[in-house]
Amino acid sequence: MAGEPVIRLEPSWKARIGDWLLRPEMRELSAFLRQRKAAGAQVYPPGPRLFAAFDATPFDQVKVVILGQDPYHGPGQAHGLCFSVLPGVPVPPSLENIFKEIGTELGLPRPDHGCLLPWARRGVLLLNAVLSVEQGKAGAHQGKGWEGFTDHAIETLAREREGLVFMLWGSYAQAKGRIIDSRRHRVLKAPHPSPLSAYRGFFGCGHFTAANEYLARRGQAPVDWSLPPRAEVEAMLAEHAVQIER
Repeated sequence: MAGEPVIRLEPSWKARIGDWLLRPEMRELSAFLRQRKAAGAQVYPPGPRLFAAFDATPFDQVKVVILGQDPYHGPGQAHGLCFSVLPGVPVPPSLENIFKEIGTELGLPRPDHGCLLPWARRGVLLLNAVLSVEQGKAGAHQGKGWEGFTDHAIETLAREREGLVFMLWGSYAQAKGRIIDSRRHRVLKAPHPSPLSAYRGFFGCGHFTAANEYLARRGQAPVDWSLPPRAEVEAMLAEHAVQIER
């Protein structure tokens, strides 16, 4: 359609889910995003980063899926990977609690930043159910078309791959579990890591240990849940930005 931005999707994902972007509901979503921007709304993340989760973790490299709800809605926070923020941005409470659980389970020190791109490069798909939001308005783009697209991505991944780990935190993510065959994959469920619910079962859930034990039983290398120092991640981000904005 004339005037629409060119949507770039990582080739292995595009081959499987690219056709979905041509559906009427996705064209309606595209029009909605343009209208909101024209009306002065601050939409996050920036357009080139909407599909950053797919760019960072190609289809055949996925080992673990962490499913979020929608992007952070504060300035400078969202960059296309669920729960992640760019180096220099204060770590949000939910991510702080994720780091606490990893520290308890695995004894890893708290990183000096909140960027999870290294996890994505190691096979952790960091996917939000809704891929855009507006400043200060959590859930502003729910029900606008993203859910069908991300359902299709998860369903395709669960159907074509085997032996993946899905971490579903909170009722919203767990509702997506209906399209995952738990006989073919390991589905881990816990309350959301936000301060409102973390003490109701996220802390002590053991998901990071359970994921690696499952992968090891299937003869796969476990995920390295540590994060390199900020300077190294900033260099990785610069390379990633060049790749997704080409």
